[in-house]
Amino acid sequence: MVITDLLERNARLQGSNICLVEINPSEERDRAQSWQELNLIESANPDAPYRRELSWREFNRRANRFANLLLCRGLKPGARVGILLMNCLEWLPLYFGILKAGCLAVPMNFRYSSDEIKYCLELADVDVLIFGPEFISRMDPIADQLPGVKMLFFVGKNGPAYTENCLELMAYASIEPPPVALDEDDDAAIYFSSGTTGFPKAILHKHRSLISSCRTEQNHHGQTADDVFLCIPPLYHTGAKMHWFGSLLSGSRAVLLRGVKPEWILQAIAEERCTIVWLLVPWAQDILDAIESGKVDLGKYRLEQLRLMHIGAQPVPPSLIQRWLKIFPHHQYDTNYGLSESIGPGCVHLGVENVHKVGAIGKAGYLWETRIVDEHGNDVPRGEVGELIVKGPGVMTCYYKNPEATAETIRGEWLYTGDMAKEDGDGFIYLVDRKKDVIITGGENLYPVQIEDFLRAHEKIKDVAVIGLPDARLGEIAAAIIEIKEGMECTEEEINDFCRELPRYKRPRKIIFEKVPRNPTGKIEKPALREKYCHGRLVEAQITG
Repeated sequence: MVITDLLERNARLQGSNICLVEINPSEERDRAQSWQELNLIESANPDAPYRRELSWREFNRRANRFANLLLCRGLKPGARVGILLMNCLEWLPLYFGILKAGCLAVPMNFRYSSDEIKYCLELADVDVLIFGPEFISRMDPIADQLPGVKMLFFVGKNGPAYTENCLELMAYASIEPPPVALDEDDDAAIYFSSGTTGFPKAILHKHRSLISSCRTEQNHHGQTADDVFLCIPPLYHTGAKMHWFGSLLSGSRAVLLRGVKPEWILQAIAEERCTIVWLLVPWAQDILDAIESGKVDLGKYRLEQLRLMHIGAQPVPPSLIQRWLKIFPHHQYDTNYGLSESIGPGCVHLGVENVHKVGAIGKAGYLWETRIVDEHGNDVPRGEVGELIVKGPGVMTCYYKNPEATAETIRGEWLYTGDMAKEDGDGFIYLVDRKKDVIITGGENLYPVQIEDFLRAHEKIKDVAVIGLPDARLGEIAAAIIEIKEGMECTEEEINDFCRELPRYKRPRKIIFEKVPRNPTGKIEKPALREKYCHGRLVEAQITG
């Protein structure tokens, strides 16, 4: 079985049921109008907030239309089709159309600059690119510098002259399934690493990875046909899409919310009767801050049907979940751990029955195995820190066109995650830090995540990132970049007093009050922080040394 079989099954068995809803509280209507003009939209609510919906039958037809369009344009199975779109109702049908044509889907980060777009298109050997109106200003400078890209499709109205209107072309394509046979061993998609440790690498996955992630996600969170999943993170990332795969497998509805304001999230949960929501740490923090400060009145929202809130993509501070469960004591909670190299979330997960272990990422997920090893690949004793490695059906095929990085990351059947972790006496895994983020100060290893979790317990701190700064005497020192909650004031002396509970060598030597930068999947952009704060310190350390 391949993942497109699930879409065809849902279209056959529950074709009239709504499967996707898009809500845009900012009422961006241009794209909705283009669908209505082409009679490709089944229903739309003209009242605010802007809302569109799609049935399983129409989802499958649109995927077939795009697949047949690609084949009619001469693309062969194995061709690569890039997707550069914000979350929208068009995203997933186009993705599945690419797969149905036997092509490889290449989702791209919507924050990429022109140079990064060009780099990734060339790295993945992309033949066709689909993009939306938000990216015109970034595509204009490079549109004539992409010799490998044979076609540029535009999703929206009034596209640039160098593009073709994707939706108009699809209107004339067949709704019948394309004549392409797919197998689990066929290449399916190229994803890009988040770039938190360098420039993005291209990650190649087969169809077996995609179908395995459906099974893992549905096993972990028990989606049924009655569930409604609120999806907010970007669909280009494996995390959001693979959590949605649980909805695909169960034939249940999902809501794509374009916006992260606390009141928008709560309103979407209430009005769409969502039962499951996946949040990133910053969004959960914002919701709690808004409730605790009185800016949001929970009494305005019907939330009793919400059964599960889960978080992934980055270490989750235990203090955050303790706050959440205090306000929402009847919610189930889960933590999910994964990488794009392991097809997103699920290779490790906490489990809703293990809320007493909040702070851990959990145990090996469904169909997965885990180990924690030293630098020689030997298992470390429980309680000691080592590198987390995983094995399962969702491990990537390779880093595309990068055999050196592939050999470093995949050894035998095991994927080396680069995350330092330890296991407690009950077998639960705790992340300590990224291998490359470890700070060595005076010969001692400091793990920034541990310091960050401690500092987040401070009532005035909204977010924090700890990085190493060069130091002539100690090699490195820990610096804490601290973002204070809105409306509050805090001093360096308060932070230093708070840190007296830490062992002396773990206390940050430098405090910087500033906003903590995070990428679209919620991960702290530590390379950007190091670039900003380390250069001057490095020069100073070299001169002093």
